Amino acid sequence: MNRYIMALDQGTTSSRCILFTTEGKIASTSTREFPQLFPQEGWVEHDPMAIWSSQIGAAVEALLKVGGQWPEVCAIGITNQRETTLVWDRKTGAPLGNAIVWQCRRTAAYCDQLRETGYEDMIKQKTGLLLDPYFSATKLRWILENTPGARARAEAGELCFGTVDTWLMYQLSGGKIFATDYSNASRTLLFNIRTLDWDDDLLALFDIPRCMLPEVKPSQGLFGYSDPDILGARIPICGVAGDQQAALFGQCCFEKGMMKNTYGTGGFLLMNTGDTPFLTENGLLTTVAWGAEDKVTYALEGSVFVCGSAVQWLRDGLRILDSASDSAYMASKVPDSGGVFVVPAFTGLGAPWWDPYARGTIVGITRATTKYHIIRAVLESMAYQTADVIDLMQRSTGLSTPRLPVDGGASANDLLLGFQADILQCPIDRPRCIETTAFGAAMLAGLGAGIYENTEQIKRMRAIERTFAPQMNKEERDRRLKAWRRAVERSLAWKEEE
Repeated sequence: MNRYIMALDQGTTSSRCILFTTEGKIASTSTREFPQLFPQEGWVEHDPMAIWSSQIGAAVEALLKVGGQWPEVCAIGITNQRETTLVWDRKTGAPLGNAIVWQCRRTAAYCDQLRETGYEDMIKQKTGLLLDPYFSATKLRWILENTPGARARAEAGELCFGTVDTWLMYQLSGGKIFATDYSNASRTLLFNIRTLDWDDDLLALFDIPRCMLPEVKPSQGLFGYSDPDILGARIPICGVAGDQQAALFGQCCFEKGMMKNTYGTGGFLLMNTGDTPFLTENGLLTTVAWGAEDKVTYALEGSVFVCGSAVQWLRDGLRILDSASDSAYMASKVPDSGGVFVVPAFTGLGAPWWDPYARGTIVGITRATTKYHIIRAVLESMAYQTADVIDLMQRSTGLSTPRLPVDGGASANDLLLGFQADILQCPIDRPRCIETTAFGAAMLAGLGAGIYENTEQIKRMRAIERTFAPQMNKEERDRRLKAWRRAVERSLAWKEEE
């Protein structure tokens, strides 16, 4: 009988399932997109049942592709879009309403109020995070305040809150698992990253009943089992981590100072900081990378809100691409962006700016500008935003970046990675398996299930497919970065000025 580890990779725009062999090779992949809901400007929502149905559909399809049976799946790992906030009925599992997505900015004014009353430093010291609508607590409070009867039901213990990992485990287990892991909990603004527990002061500040919060467990280890009536077998769920932490694990960044960058819906640079939280004062986040039974690993993170989703906007919004995979070919039709810069601040800007009122901007357009220049400028914006975050991280830690491992869907784009190497002036390593988020979840599950004994076995499974070396001279790089930062300045505080 074959043995597989199933990685459920629930992302912002699609749900994926990747079956890995126990040797770390991909046996099959299935992806299902689901709708993005924009009820108002700056608001982003998902239908929780669309998340669930697309994820379970992807899981069934991935197994069918290899002609497998459910008993052949020896462990499940889950990785997920983080901060997205769901509330559901404890007995029925029915969602209370739509999930509020991490990109949603509806609580920006409330964050401003808390900042003005002096709570930001307390929040940062306990959570390692900034006071921003990005995180779950203000979203959860909004649901309790704006859904009729929700607060009374929550206080009576009738409702459950969870990030996407918790929602999936609850559904997979038929309501028997109500848990999350350290990495996802550390993104809620409610979790103390030092005590590794929900924090009473933060619960009081945001007025969140403790009884609606899940149990928090290490990322590696047994969370519970799937319900055989749902998946067809009683399969252990043994690894859970937020998508960016799972990617850090999947890139084998097990040592302090190692970092990776993921080009997904957003762009996320994470650096392993070892067993100590590293707090900064300049817009970087401190987060839990992952936890085992006897050790917690922390990370420093810089977040870019819009990365690959800008290419999706070119396809679905402007309709100047037929598919996202065409972007490199279309961009290569021009030698450069022709002086055009696109700042994709569709939902504000993350590190290093942290401006929820920034909005998307295109500057440098002339009569000679074509759609090819705009497509190329969108791809280049990913590299520029990544460079801004890395520059901030290097200045904060004093550590250099000799080379950068990358992953995520857009890392398949050779033009992007070549330009990234130019802008960073360092080599970019693309692994043979760019599905490092799913790989990380699978490896956590493999360790948790006892399939692997240690991380050295995992390191031996990872291989580099291609390295991109810088070609641009430093003077040209500096000129382009200076122009990019001028473009960013045009986008800041745009919404606030109306």
